[in-house]
Amino acid sequence: MKIFWFIPTHGDSRYLGTSKGARTVDHTYMKQIAVAADNLGYEGVLIPTGRSCEDPWLVAASLIDATTRLKFLVALRPGVTTPALAARMTGTFDRLSNGRLLLNLVTGGDEQELKGDGIFEDHATRYQTASEYTTIWREILTRSHTGESFTFNGERLQVEDAKLLYPPLQQPYPPLWFGGSSEAAQTLAAEQVDSYLTWGEPPAAVKEKIEQLKTKAAAKGRTLSYGIRLHVIVRETNEAAWQAADELLSHVNDDTIAAAQAKFAQMDSVGQQRMAALHGGRRDNLEISPNLWAGIGLVRGGAGTALLGDPQTVAARIQEYADLGIDNFIFSGYPHLEEAYRFAELVFPLLPIDTQNTLVKPNLTGPFGEIVANNYAPPQQTRDTATPKTPTTAAPKHAIAS
Repeated sequence: MKIFWFIPTHGDSRYLGTSKGARTVDHTYMKQIAVAADNLGYEGVLIPTGRSCEDPWLVAASLIDATTRLKFLVALRPGVTTPALAARMTGTFDRLSNGRLLLNLVTGGDEQELKGDGIFEDHATRYQTASEYTTIWREILTRSHTGESFTFNGERLQVEDAKLLYPPLQQPYPPLWFGGSSEAAQTLAAEQVDSYLTWGEPPAAVKEKIEQLKTKAAAKGRTLSYGIRLHVIVRETNEAAWQAADELLSHVNDDTIAAAQAKFAQMDSVGQQRMAALHGGRRDNLEISPNLWAGIGLVRGGAGTALLGDPQTVAARIQEYADLGIDNFIFSGYPHLEEAYRFAELVFPLLPIDTQNTLVKPNLTGPFGEIVANNYAPPQQTRDTATPKTPTTAAPKHAIAS
């Protein structure tokens, strides 16, 4: 089980869908989040992509020297860059970061945005291009370790004697991740990628996806790892967590929600359609599965659900997904700096022991906590590190008032 956090290059706030409580996401702030994630022991950070975001490659490169072990999950965009250029960028970044690069293949789901990037392809054609793009990218990187060149003549893309002189540190190439819910996306994943990502759907739907991917990958003689992208709202009690969910939506109005849902409906992303269907644009039925809250998807594209509850409850829900075969968990919370600390402090001690052993442990010579009365060290708290059990009482159903 590997735990990742998120760099909010498209903005951050205490409240969704409003400028109230918003903060400037400049380089200093992004570096604060990255350093916090690095020090707290997160495996890495996802950096989003799209025209609403700062460029992920430049952001990630700017954070290499600020961190020591943190990995960066950065987007590959077929059509936005050529596969040969992407291979060179991959090799360079992996070498400069000492092998801390992961790649996230993003085909895009908003045709209007894609046209702005010069991509005039329908859904099916984008996946054909992505398959050829990934083949070229992977072969250039793989052959770079032996100095070979690569020639490819596909229906969409061609290269002749493509060669990379500076291979990546990771062999044969940094792991390639990808998420998509359509039939074409699953076929691409089974053939091309190393780890398949899903957004935070209810466990039964995630189980179905994983079973489908396992079957498709096995038919190709391949096995994949699996990951999930979720937000998290964790507090010391369930009641406090539900109150925090209320507060997160407390300043968004119905017109903003309607506008967001209308935009999402125009997209050809099957994953986005599945996210929108979880709540139907309504505020009154947002707990779509025990402790899985869909309120974020009312105004945010992409991942729109959050695990919600006290630490024991959230840890139990994480374990529920892990039991389905999920290895990689990418979390986020609003605001991202404070919530990175809160999640690590409250939930990390409840994760399985083998996961805890991979997390960075504090190396302090002095006592933990603030000295009491300038003289006494605060007593150490004993924490239950056993794998949590599923709570016997469900969190209350909760409706957000207009």
